[in-house]
Amino acid sequence: MSMDVLKKAAAAEALTLVESGMRLGLGTGSTAKIFVDLLAERMKREGLKLVAVPTSEATRLQAETLGIPLTTLDETPELDLAIDGADELDADLNLIKGGGAAHLREKIVELSAKRFVVIADETKEVKTLGKFPLPLEVVPFGLEATRHRLMRVIEASGHTAILHLRKKADGSIVKTDGGNLILDAHLGAIADPARLASALDHVTGLVEHGLFIGMAERAYLATREGVRVIKRA
Repeated sequence: MSMDVLKKAAAAEALTLVESGMRLGLGTGSTAKIFVDLLAERMKREGLKLVAVPTSEATRLQAETLGIPLTTLDETPELDLAIDGADELDADLNLIKGGGAAHLREKIVELSAKRFVVIADETKEVKTLGKFPLPLEVVPFGLEATRHRLMRVIEASGHTAILHLRKKADGSIVKTDGGNLILDAHLGAIADPARLASALDHVTGLVEHGLFIGMAERAYLATREGVRVIKRA
């Protein structure tokens, strides 16, 4: 069974939570893209009326092309439901996000929602977060000074840090929708995600980190045996 089939199964389960009249947050990434496609199909089929806030320019363009009505958090500051993917998730539904360089907007949108639900395939589930590099969105000004501050904070939290500036395949530097840069922290394992997240919250020059702690209500995890639901205790 292909990964796309698994992702579609997870997205389809999350779609059952959507009701007419909702204010939705739409995620970014390959699994979220599948969800947006399915959402548009259901809206046309059933005549659902809703508005959505996209977490990236890519998702905005996709939603506009599919005819999904969009709003902003300035116009609609409170959302009913946000649905997004994850790069890693553990048994407590702590997440690493940001592989698509959109975790700042994702976190803003998902913190604005009454419910945040994750959709993912089984390869994203881990016992300990950290194998996937932790994305750190930083402002371009003073990049090296910010890098050194991040190194000190990460090491003080008990980790050995290697920070790489994210680049595209052609060697050009990745820039976020907000014009910022991404430093990927290769940590290997994060023993205490909440502690590290709290420490990173105080680093000047860091706009946002990719640790999403205590935010997700549940995850729909697509496995080869079916879709498994993980609920936060």
